[in-house]
This record gives sequence, structure tokens and C-alpha cells, in this order.
Amino acid sequence: MRIKLISSLLAIFMIFATVASAHPGRTDANGGHTCRTNCAKWGLKQGEYHYHNGGSSSSSKSSSSSSSSSGSTKKSNKSSTATQKKATPKPEYIKSAVQVKVNGSKVIFTESPIIMNNTNLVPLREMAKAMKAKTSWDSKTQTITVTKDKYKLIFTLSSKKVKVNGKEVTLQAAPKEIKGTTYIPLRVLVEGLGASLTSSGNTLAVKVKD
Repeated sequence: MRIKLISSLLAIFMIFATVASAHPGRTDANGGHTCRTNCAKWGLKQGEYHYHNGGSSSSSKSSSSSSSSSGSTKKSNKSSTATQKKATPKPEYIKSAVQVKVNGSKVIFTESPIIMNNTNLVPLREMAKAMKAKTSWDSKTQTITVTKDKYKLIFTLSSKKVKVNGKEVTLQAAPKEIKGTTYIPLRVLVEGLGASLTSSGNTLAVKVKD
């Protein structure tokens, strides 16, 4: 009888010993616990929280969270880079393929005419010479005076206001200096000097009265 009792007690003791060895520490409601004993034996670190029911350890969750955060940051950076890209601004002016003739003779320009605000601007010096007009420049007031017989025009660089024979006129495009060349709106120059302007395709014909 005693032998049976002792055998039973030994069996119970061995069961508890096995459970304790295989599972050092109690599990919580999530099925995991913090390792306190025999940690190295199970490939764990002292104080590491782990699961026995196939769940992921706290370190795995942390790694996953870090990876997710890193992915979000990369997406955010790409979005920020795309936002910083700006559309290329339109040029202030473009070169014009227009040809100008005065009383049938083609005007030879050193620099090509330009188009700005849908207005043809031509180099002043060659155009005035072709129309037999005189020009003068006042650096203090930034004004250009063009005269011929009884006609007189006063332009101001970068200003849309021009005096045509004593009357102020508002231009669609202001006179502009580009690399040493002064450009003047063609029509106001021609008509202000008493001439007429007609167009045919890319050719602008100026008729100067004798």
C-alpha cells in the first residue's frame, strides 16, 4: 500500500517537474508570459515576453510595426517630392517668323522680331531706319523718342504707356530691351509715323507716304 502511494506521489512530482521545465512561468490571458528561468535553454533572453500558443512575440510585433512605419514614411516622402515639382513657367516672349517690308523692300533685322502678349515687336533701330525716322535715347528717364517730319512718339522701356503725337496711348505689350536690342511694338510705331500696316500670311507690309 505504501509502495503504491509513494509511486503515485513520485509520478505526480515528475509530471509537475516536466511541465515546469517545458514551460518556465505562467501564461497570461493572451497565452504568453515573460521568461524568468531556463531562458537560454529555450533560446530566449532573460525577461523576454513570448507565446506558447503559436502567437508572435513582442519583438516580432515591434519589428512589424517598425517596417510598416518605414513604408509609410517612404510613401510620404514620394508624395512630398511629387508636390514639390512645379510646372515649367511659360516664356515671356518667343521669336517671330514674321517678315516686314517697307514700300516693297524687305527690312533686314540683326535680331529676329519677337511676339509678346500676342503683339509683334521689332528691333527699333532697323525699323526706324527703314522708315527714315530718327531716334534718341534718354538714359535718365529710360525714354526713346522717335521723330519724322511732324510725327513724334515717346516710348518708355517696360511701360505700356506711350505718347503718340502728344496723346497717351496704352499698349498691349511694353517696349523691351533684350541683350542690348530695343524692341518696339510694330503697329503703334508704323501708324504713329503716319504710315499704314497690312498683313498677308507671315509678311507685314508697311506703306510709307511720300
